[in-house]
Amino acid sequence: MVVISTVLSDLQRVISAEGRALLQRYNLLVPLVEQMITAQAIAAVEVSAKGLEQAQVELLGQQGYEGLEQWPELLIKLGRPEKEVLDRLRWVVRRQVFMRERFAAKAEARFLERKNELDQVVYSVLRSKNGFLARELYLQIESGESNFADLAKRYAEGPERNTNGIVGPVSLTQAHHALADKLRVAQPGVLLEPFRIADWWLVVRLERYLPTTLTEGVFDRMCQEMFDAWISEQTTKTLSQLKR
Repeated sequence: MVVISTVLSDLQRVISAEGRALLQRYNLLVPLVEQMITAQAIAAVEVSAKGLEQAQVELLGQQGYEGLEQWPELLIKLGRPEKEVLDRLRWVVRRQVFMRERFAAKAEARFLERKNELDQVVYSVLRSKNGFLARELYLQIESGESNFADLAKRYAEGPERNTNGIVGPVSLTQAHHALADKLRVAQPGVLLEPFRIADWWLVVRLERYLPTTLTEGVFDRMCQEMFDAWISEQTTKTLSQLKR
């Protein structure tokens, strides 16, 4: 591939074997090659005046400014020459355009593959190492004698004690697989009977299920993930050829 051959040629031309070994020792070779491959891949992407202006507006907003008229103030705050800042913004725009052009056709399929991982939940949980206590607390909540938040504050033995038992919004992938399986099929507001995971007894109630939709932000995230995987693959191939 042209990208790999060009990067290989540049590495071999400007960095000696000893230099590459030194970069490798300090874990700098991989990020260097990643940056070189990215630069080579996006080099031909054109940045329009409108695209650059939008990137400036976004940067201003991130820094707490309201419009382009405050651009000189931002440059003073950043302490960087305007050319340096604009060159970096052009890099960001080129990479974004490249990601969308190359991976947009596969973004929806990746989203559908990962949807279960992207969906989020809010749930109440109360953990105890005492199974009899967990059962008693479950019965109190189920009967309406006590509420979940008060009992979690008093009896929970996990970090949920500090949040009134509430966890989330979080991805189901962040929960133990056994808990995730139960939450995935639970009905919001329905208290689950105590169940055991390792040394813990859990009382759980799903509060809200938050399905992810393919918004523009999620679409860009799918493109970014595929781009990152592609860069990683190209980097691995480049380094394997560099060692020959």
